[in-house]
Amino acid sequence: MLNRRPLLAAVLAVAMSLSTGAAARAAEAKVAVAANFTEPAKAIAARFEAATGHKLVLSFGSSGQFYTQIANGAPYDAFLSADSERPAKAEADGLAVPGTRFTYAVGRLVLFSKTPGLVDAKGTVLAKGGFDKLAIADPKAAPYGQAAVETLTKLRLYEPLKPKIVTGASITQAYQYVQTGAAELGFVALSQVIDEKGGSRWLVPAADHSAIDQQAVLLKTGADNEAAKAFLKFLNGKEARAIIKRYGYEVR
Repeated sequence: MLNRRPLLAAVLAVAMSLSTGAAARAAEAKVAVAANFTEPAKAIAARFEAATGHKLVLSFGSSGQFYTQIANGAPYDAFLSADSERPAKAEADGLAVPGTRFTYAVGRLVLFSKTPGLVDAKGTVLAKGGFDKLAIADPKAAPYGQAAVETLTKLRLYEPLKPKIVTGASITQAYQYVQTGAAELGFVALSQVIDEKGGSRWLVPAADHSAIDQQAVLLKTGADNEAAKAFLKFLNGKEARAIIKRYGYEVR
């Protein structure tokens, strides 16, 4: 009778070898992501993991807080900021790999309320009043908060509205203030309300504030991380860019 054991052992050895090779090729990367980009980042990460076998651990928060953490040694492999200044600073300070920085999205600012009709199509509610609280993200830590301050300043309303402003640590918290009714309206990212049903909004003209160029960069801690490098390449590719545009961002 034919002894099949040697053949079976060989098949198992090949299978184990292939499995080990795949495991060796797969890697894990820790990515710091600006809060406004939460939902598109999750969607892109899912596509990336399915396509490559790599694993991503995403953390969400304000760009300013992330930069402080990175400067203090936080082990992130890549940084997706809500601005261009912090990735450029990371590069200048020797925290990022030179030549890896690029703009992955251009954000849009929206004045939003859950109350239908409260925010008109031109944002004149800001001057008319009729509300007690206006939510913005911390302008020192979040580029969307800075854009909100610039917009109010251009409209000559920043000083008059200061007593009504409630500040969130990130754009996510500013949005939560509006969602929970802690503020009747607030400046948020278009991506946060693009699928929101009802309510009222004003898409702030891009000329009313500095461009929200959101840049990504590979950090020195991730210089040899294959998953981090592959993810940034994927982020700049056709599939990811389609998702980014789907959430209301512009791409370059």
